[in-house]
Amino acid sequence: MSRPKTYVSLNSLRNFFIYTLFCLFCEASTTIQAQNIDSLKILLKKTKEDTAKLSLFQQLSEVCELNEILNYTSPAIDLVDKLIQQQSPTKDLKLILLNYKAGALNNAGFYYVSQGDFGKGLMQYRKSIQVSEEAGNKKNIASTYNRLGQLYEIIGKSSSALDYYLKSLKIQEEISDETGITNSANNIGTLYYKYGDIKKALEYLNRVLKIHEKNGDKAGIALSLNNIGVIYDSQNDKDNALAYYNKSLNIQKELNNKDGIASLLNNIGSIYLDQNDMVKARKFFEQSLQMRDTVAKQSGLASSLNNLGVLSKRQKDLVKALTYFNGSLKIRKKLKDKKGISSTLNNIAGIYIAQKKYQVAYMYSDSSLQLAKEMGFPENISIAESSLCDIDLAMNNYKGAFEHYKQYIIFRDSINNEGNRKTSIKSQLNYEFEKKEAVIKEQQEKERIIAEEKDRFQKIIILSVMFGLVLVVTFAAFIFRSLKLTRRQKLIIEEKQKEILDSIYYAKRIQTSLLPTQKYLEKNIPSK
Repeated sequence: MSRPKTYVSLNSLRNFFIYTLFCLFCEASTTIQAQNIDSLKILLKKTKEDTAKLSLFQQLSEVCELNEILNYTSPAIDLVDKLIQQQSPTKDLKLILLNYKAGALNNAGFYYVSQGDFGKGLMQYRKSIQVSEEAGNKKNIASTYNRLGQLYEIIGKSSSALDYYLKSLKIQEEISDETGITNSANNIGTLYYKYGDIKKALEYLNRVLKIHEKNGDKAGIALSLNNIGVIYDSQNDKDNALAYYNKSLNIQKELNNKDGIASLLNNIGSIYLDQNDMVKARKFFEQSLQMRDTVAKQSGLASSLNNLGVLSKRQKDLVKALTYFNGSLKIRKKLKDKKGISSTLNNIAGIYIAQKKYQVAYMYSDSSLQLAKEMGFPENISIAESSLCDIDLAMNNYKGAFEHYKQYIIFRDSINNEGNRKTSIKSQLNYEFEKKEAVIKEQQEKERIIAEEKDRFQKIIILSVMFGLVLVVTFAAFIFRSLKLTRRQKLIIEEKQKEILDSIYYAKRIQTSLLPTQKYLEKNIPSK
């Protein structure tokens, strides 16, 4: 029985109509956004300058309600055409005007796609690309390619969708637009998952997760963890799937993202349903459904109704199950969600098989198979082939049953085989190893910086000590030289003093030898 999990495609704040997308919002941010819209509308009424008006038109078209988009994109496009035609603007001004026009065309395309008018949406997107090429705006070209990928995915042309996603990613890598890279890589990963190429799906989704972790983007981390959990779930690796879902759920609760919480509750309920724990499964499904009603997200509501239908069927309550399935189908048809429609059609077929209404059951399963083949998604094909096999067996059409069974085995094994399981495990181990290796490298880098700092400090100390010793030696040499000079001067002085004294003593001796002595005087000079 098909129970599609909720995985998320990151593209635009308004892409809720795409069955893989869940917008990020909470009550507080909604209130703030409403206040901002009112402020922008007031500014628009007061503004007379044309380029200022264009800026306000663009901002309002990004944040307004879905049904109001054309109120701002149409006048923006008309104003740009008028200014270019009448004013012959400078080259720089013309580029600015063209960028405004490209953005308006992009948002107008989004509006038409959301209304199911894919022809007009495609036309607006292509015009946006032409204008962006004229303006040389690679970022807008990449964004529009991404939206074209969404469009083709919605209408079931998955190969064209993949081409546009890859084109978008290539440009975003060229201009180093990490936000764009995560959007496109996430879409590519989820599309490869639908194709059953688990290796490539995990390659792209793990790349997205690494970027979100590097940037500390909690909302992005939560969405990536959920998407990777879906892949492990599809490979019957329930432990890893539940671990990823719970990690994502904790972050969504921290962010108070009610839509994200509802999605995770739905996925966790699916795990318990697979494990035949009906009490826990119903608890999570009903909690999810209650939150869906609160946040009014139609694609999520359809998923919750579908899973409650599966649970009711398991509990043999076929009437309630059919009610849930029909409710889910109605929403998915409104959203033109072909993958979801295919899943729910097959689930309804299961109800009629249980009621032994094989002709009606065959009609639903065959419709499911045709949609699945149109999209090229092996999971949906294998499930529909299995149901058709059961119907043919019940109707004694053994040849038909055998053919359907062969196809069921081929497509089942293409997505859920030992190789894919090994790929999942290997991818997880590689991712965990790379995370640990990154932590080790970070720690080593810190230790290297600390060691270098310590070494630098030691070198400073050594140089300081050496410089101090040089100063001491220089000072000592100076003192020694000064003392030596002083001694030499002292010796010279002493020698001079001695010479002077010797001269004095010599003169005195001469003088003494020339003068008569006292006795001589007394003897020869008579006294009076």
